[in-house]
Amino acid sequence: MDRECVSLLPGVCEVLAASGRSLPDDTSLEKLLDWFSGLTEAGGSLLEACPCLLEFTSTVVHNTASDPGVLSFTLRLTGLMAATEDGFKKLQERSVLNQVFRLQHWQEAGLWEDPCLRIGWIQGLRSMLQHPKALGFFVQSDFIDPLLQLQTDTSLFVASAANQMLAHILLFFQPVSSLRCNGGDKKEDDDDDDGRTHTSAEYTAAVTAISEYLKVSLVPKKYTKLRQSLQILKLLALLLAQAGPPLWDKLLHTVADSLEELVTAGCSQLTLPLMDVILAACSSSGADGRVPDQRVGRLLSAMLNVNKPADLVHAAAAFLRRGHHDIVHTTRAVRILLLPLHIVTGQTLLGTNTTADEHQSSVVEQLKCKTSCISIICVCLTNAPRITLSPSGVLPCPPDLIITAVLSLLRICSGVSSSSSSSIGCSEVCRNVISSGKVQKCALEALTALNSSPGATEKISEVFTVLMQYLDNPDSDPTVLHKSFQAVVKWTSMSTDLSFATDQLRQDLVEIVKKRACDMRWEVRDSTVEFLGHLAGVRVSVSTAEEVCDASHVLLGGCCTTPLLKEALQDTESYVRASAIAALAKSLAHGWQQGTALGEEETEIVSRLLEILSQDTEGFPRRAVVQYFISWFSSRSSSASPPASSLLKQCVRSVLSQGSADLDWEVKVHTLELAELVLDEAFSGHRGYRKGSDAPRAPQHPYGVVSEQTYTRHTRTEGAESALAGVVKLGVISALLSGLVDCDRPVGLKACRLLVTLRDAVCPDATAAVATVSCELPGSGWGPEIRKTLGMKRSDIAAERGIGGADGGGDGVSVCEALRSLGLDERLDVLAQSSDHIHNSPLSLLQDILTTSAAHTHPDTQPGQEVIVDCY
Repeated sequence: MDRECVSLLPGVCEVLAASGRSLPDDTSLEKLLDWFSGLTEAGGSLLEACPCLLEFTSTVVHNTASDPGVLSFTLRLTGLMAATEDGFKKLQERSVLNQVFRLQHWQEAGLWEDPCLRIGWIQGLRSMLQHPKALGFFVQSDFIDPLLQLQTDTSLFVASAANQMLAHILLFFQPVSSLRCNGGDKKEDDDDDDGRTHTSAEYTAAVTAISEYLKVSLVPKKYTKLRQSLQILKLLALLLAQAGPPLWDKLLHTVADSLEELVTAGCSQLTLPLMDVILAACSSSGADGRVPDQRVGRLLSAMLNVNKPADLVHAAAAFLRRGHHDIVHTTRAVRILLLPLHIVTGQTLLGTNTTADEHQSSVVEQLKCKTSCISIICVCLTNAPRITLSPSGVLPCPPDLIITAVLSLLRICSGVSSSSSSSIGCSEVCRNVISSGKVQKCALEALTALNSSPGATEKISEVFTVLMQYLDNPDSDPTVLHKSFQAVVKWTSMSTDLSFATDQLRQDLVEIVKKRACDMRWEVRDSTVEFLGHLAGVRVSVSTAEEVCDASHVLLGGCCTTPLLKEALQDTESYVRASAIAALAKSLAHGWQQGTALGEEETEIVSRLLEILSQDTEGFPRRAVVQYFISWFSSRSSSASPPASSLLKQCVRSVLSQGSADLDWEVKVHTLELAELVLDEAFSGHRGYRKGSDAPRAPQHPYGVVSEQTYTRHTRTEGAESALAGVVKLGVISALLSGLVDCDRPVGLKACRLLVTLRDAVCPDATAAVATVSCELPGSGWGPEIRKTLGMKRSDIAAERGIGGADGGGDGVSVCEALRSLGLDERLDVLAQSSDHIHNSPLSLLQDILTTSAAHTHPDTQPGQEVIVDCY
């Protein structure tokens, strides 16, 4: 621990013991605890490092007038100090633990009613319970009963903490052998490494008491007790998933009857938590070669046969999500989830013999209620893609029939057709899903995911027919249209035969896209523009000519994509403009890769994009412009035509100049990414140059946008002068120097890393010719700051050599000299640190607490006057 912190801590303890009300902010105590926890986890002893904490604890415990927050802090701090056996022993010798955790003391003082104190008591004990001696103290002090009572505390936070505490006791102190049997942490091989023992009378007593409590409290006696049952079910799910055989057997034996009673009770609010418990027991039951427990199988069968249709569907969905390979129960769950779709669409998803399904009539009745109908159908749709991937022996119908059912449901929702079922009840059900946006969205999501299902290729024509109806429907809301566009792209990408794309389909799709690109709702225009970009990015085979082209040429004829996107560049909504720019990059990427000569239309697009970068008031389109040129530069062909290459160089120079001066930090970071690509190309093969700027010498920081490229060292030395002069001419060095002194740290960090990479490549063996390559410094903006830094460095060097100071003026500077003189390594160390690394420290926290206390006690301090502190 820092000496200065040690010297300040007694004063802080004195302030807290006095009242604790004059703290810098409400989180100061939490931050102190975080600091103490870190010291403990690092293997330090709080009592040895901070002896004043012992006196502080005793003082606060006997002063019942202390602030409840300080009292809670003291309870938790005591638990931290007792987390090691040595600390526990010292506190026991002074009877501190009895004083701090004795309930009667707090109850007599009238403080136990404060939830802040109760949660401090729980968390303090949990911190302490890291070794057998602590467990012995806990059991012998009869703390189990109070802890069990807190499971139903009026405060949700207290009840949750008490719940977690029970789990900690049962799982942490399990015999090590049982941990091994259940795949536990293998580091427990040394029995005494963490202080656990194989058998413990205290642990047995705790298990017995907790198990009996779970058994008695699991079944709610009244509706108002449901919250208690929910808490216990969450606890049981956690315990059964992690418990070793002895504890697992004990728990299941104790609560099995109560679980069966809960299943029989059919309480809908408990269905999913109950399934979590049963499935956790299932996962552990057959683990490590053990024979699956028959009680668990019976419980699961009962849950998949409950009388309430909604509960039945939710239970079946929960079972499938877990991915169990139990054929019997999987078959049952699949039939349950297909039944509502079978009823609504009239498709024979369950085969011809459905009379044996005892739940059909009750499900039909439930589906007549609109709210229940929509909820159940959405659950079934969500699981439909997973169902189609089931083994053939599990599915009661061909997988492609499920796709047909989803398409039928989409038609019903849009009012295009009705169910093929002739029953009156089914007609009532169909009315509930007509125009339901929620069902439409779920069905479209399911349809998109079903593109990889067996038999999907045979359904593509039918899929496109339905999707075209949705895209053309004037009543479709923006989200439905967005998902319809996504489904078109997804199904197109998986198709190897595009013969379904008839001339009529192309004509209809072109008209739809043109209409949606002019929609009054910006969300629809944005989805349409995104669709054009995604479609252009999908490469498909044209079977007749055995050639590959983008899907937009196949589905749209390649005639409307670019004109529509050009028009979208003028959109009033910035999101649409940004999406249009990104879509243009995708649609033109293939031409760049092939080295196709630029036409007049592409040249006009480039001019418009540069206008957007310099004039658009919104950040999204400007970011998209820089990324457009990044895509162009990185994907262009080496055989590109001279006019195209010349235009790209001009654009790169403009983008680097404008982007580095942008007000948006993300635009500047993207500009530096473009500069990095130029550097990589210019210096590829030069000795010492590392492709990729994310230098290993500095750790990544949480907010920076950094390159994920790996390093590649190169060894060529010739041409360094021309390469350096080339990047200077393009404005790369100016962009890097501008970024280096930028006020946004991610920008400065990226620029500094790139400059370090460049310095390491050109400076160590710089020839006289390389040393003469210079860069102009502007007279305003970032130029004076760079000039000032270089002038100060020159003055320092001149002073060391005993000569006159260097002149800091001049319009240009040697690039090599700048790279050597800017102190890049020191800057990189500072930039790589968190922006609050100075104030985000224990020392700053202690100083703030003392400063605030002194200000509050100062005679000149006015009531309510703010005290300025830098508490992190």
